[in-house]
Amino acid sequence: MSLTESPTPPTSGAKATAWLPKAIIGLALLAFIGYFIVYLIYAVELFRFPFDYDQGEGFELMDTIYFSRGEWPYRDNDAYPFYSSNYPPLFHVVIVPLVWLFGPHYWTGRLVSFLGTLITATAIGYAVSRGHSSPRRKGRPWLAVLSGLAFLASNYVYHVGPLFRQHMFMVMFETLAVVFVAVTIDREEADGRPRNKLLFVVMTLLLAAGYTKQLAYATVAAVFAFLFLRHPKRAILWAIPFATITALIFLGINAATHGEWMLNTVTANLNPFIPGQAEGLFRQWFRLHTFIIVAAAGYALYQLYATRLSVYAVWFVFAVANSITAGKWGAGESYFATAIAAACILSGLGINHLLDWANNRQWKSPSRAQWAAVLLPSLIGLLYIWQAGRLFHMPTHTPTLAAIAAALGHPTQVMIAPQTSCSAVRLPEPIPYVDNAGVSLLGRPPNAADKAAGQQIADLIAQGKTAAFSEDAGFNLFIGRDVVTNPTQLLNLYNNQAVDLTEMLAMLDRQAFDTVVLRAQFYPGPVLDMIGQRYETTDLVQMNGFVYCIMRPR
Repeated sequence: MSLTESPTPPTSGAKATAWLPKAIIGLALLAFIGYFIVYLIYAVELFRFPFDYDQGEGFELMDTIYFSRGEWPYRDNDAYPFYSSNYPPLFHVVIVPLVWLFGPHYWTGRLVSFLGTLITATAIGYAVSRGHSSPRRKGRPWLAVLSGLAFLASNYVYHVGPLFRQHMFMVMFETLAVVFVAVTIDREEADGRPRNKLLFVVMTLLLAAGYTKQLAYATVAAVFAFLFLRHPKRAILWAIPFATITALIFLGINAATHGEWMLNTVTANLNPFIPGQAEGLFRQWFRLHTFIIVAAAGYALYQLYATRLSVYAVWFVFAVANSITAGKWGAGESYFATAIAAACILSGLGINHLLDWANNRQWKSPSRAQWAAVLLPSLIGLLYIWQAGRLFHMPTHTPTLAAIAAALGHPTQVMIAPQTSCSAVRLPEPIPYVDNAGVSLLGRPPNAADKAAGQQIADLIAQGKTAAFSEDAGFNLFIGRDVVTNPTQLLNLYNNQAVDLTEMLAMLDRQAFDTVVLRAQFYPGPVLDMIGQRYETTDLVQMNGFVYCIMRPR
């Protein structure tokens, strides 16, 4: 029975405790709504910040600027400005109209990425709401809402969701594609009629995911694996045109960019794998999302042995397996976002199935049925509250947020040393942000001091006449100068022996740049050596927890 239905008159004990599951589930909803409010606060603060918060954001904005000019961002790294992108185009193309209307601002891409996470959460909730097995009942809206909000409450989604990064936009397309597959197959199996138009939408969404970020290949594989399990011949017939169109687009862009597309999106992404990084992230992912992961895995095993695999179970397995790529150099926690979305859906469906089983079971007595209707939803609500505690993260930069953190038994600040790579080590400083994921410089809303620091660095660059040779793109963008190099892209190409540094080293050797700005020293070794020989540090500026070294010619 549902939370509000009872087939027989309740016993006195059950009647007295009928409020219990509603109260506990209400508390769980309150906890996850609280996380959503925190997410909104963080997003709004990022929308207001005019510089890089995450090191790659400025280069995503630069990609968008190139597209807004009708140019490809897949360029020759050997020649000035030594710049190229290593990501597919769709995310940036979507943002182009905002750049046309409002100019090249960080908030444009941050807003699109943020809205993408909201669409993903909505799709998760919709998928769970469809999982109710009894057409006579209205379903469990509270469970759908909890499942969607659980995605947004993830520390990983919170950290990167409002950033000018394309990853969450990919997850949006992946989630929509998988939900559309589920809807399509359910409708086809209900009346025996094919829904090729809906399946075409699925293929379009998968194509969009792949041309947002290459990592979507795992979801593409999961969808076709599921279709093959249900109807092998049909899966092959759809796979052939899908692969053909994907290849034609790839070859077309490669031809239009004279091979730079292949070099910069494939060769430059062949990064070394770091086993310890992968292991550490998997441990952290499980520690933070324990209930959701266990519930999802349990329901996937139940489907495997007792019923048949759904597309969500197949997707969950593929997504978790693909998360091993988080161990590559340059990767990180965001690579688990697809697995988190899949786990939120599958866990919600598993809980729905469990509650339906309890409702439909023939209990030996009415009192047992009534107690099950009280205790089982209460237990589920408690587990969601426990899960909320595992995910705890909160900025504490306002008295209200600090008071909430303290009331929940958490510190109101943590001590973190500023990140230094080109300057002396600094002592830890109090940071108004608490996170169960551990020490993190992501998640803390940038403040007025960070904005002032960014302005200071931009002013220092503006004192010269040239663009800065800078690891962050935002300072050059802020004063309207060229964005020179993409350091991680350059390092990847250098490690794969796919870039010629001759012209770049010659320019640094003759001190062609008035200013060099270092943040993490991601440049290839020969570039760092030349900078050290021809430039010296004149200013140290701290922004967003990083110490930037401003260097001038010796």
